[in-house]
Amino acid sequence: MIDDLQLLDGFRLPALGFGLYKVPLEQTEEVVVAGVAAGYRLVDGAEFYANESQVGRALHRIDIDRSLLTITSKFWGEESQDRDAVLASFDATEKALGTAVDIYMIHWPRPNRNQYVDVWRTLIELRDAGRVRSIGVSNFTKEHVGRLIDETGEAPVLNQVELHPYLQQRELREFHAQHGIITQAWSPLGRGNVLEDPLVQEIAAAHDVTPAQAIIRWHLQLGNSVIPKSVNPERLASNRDVFGFELTDEDMARFETLEQGKHYGTTPDERQ
Repeated sequence: MIDDLQLLDGFRLPALGFGLYKVPLEQTEEVVVAGVAAGYRLVDGAEFYANESQVGRALHRIDIDRSLLTITSKFWGEESQDRDAVLASFDATEKALGTAVDIYMIHWPRPNRNQYVDVWRTLIELRDAGRVRSIGVSNFTKEHVGRLIDETGEAPVLNQVELHPYLQQRELREFHAQHGIITQAWSPLGRGNVLEDPLVQEIAAAHDVTPAQAIIRWHLQLGNSVIPKSVNPERLASNRDVFGFELTDEDMARFETLEQGKHYGTTPDERQ
């Protein structure tokens, strides 16, 4: 296992980052500062999280070479998905962050609207203009990603999806691997539900680590990028402390048995 991953466009992505979904405004700035201090170099944000200004303030407090950080955001597109709406949202995100966006994603395909290919073309335009380094998607199915590739000739560098031991997304991960797309896991701990699983607790105890550390390590050994969330600085640091042990082949096989097809978040077809 390595601690960063090669993207299709030649750039690299930290395999382990932290997410900011539902982090309260009044805590966001300190969470970002604490996360970078703990060693994270990937900060996952989004227009929908409504805390990008706080992320920007935190970044201006952090004494680190900006080129070492990967900052992401996502186009929400609930009201409109036309080109002007995408560009306006990107402008607003860039202004709020006060820095360049490294990876910009489509947050949801909203398939009933049948516009996500056109949105993707606008992201390609932003990348080709040098305004964003890399482009990806979030919550896309294999069919959605396949359509992007078929109609534009451009694959996303990553697809961020709900993925945890109870929802392992094997078929989608295999499809991504065939096309050189990184699988990035949101809700990697199943919104905390998987932490109580007896098998996970048994594996964690065998390595003298926490259940969260065991699950995060499982993600990384699968080759996923993973973005756990916490507003607690100690837990942020603990979640990153996963490079001093290795799950065995037997451990990985036992994790496979936990698959339930269980979603804790919204599915791609539910968000329109």
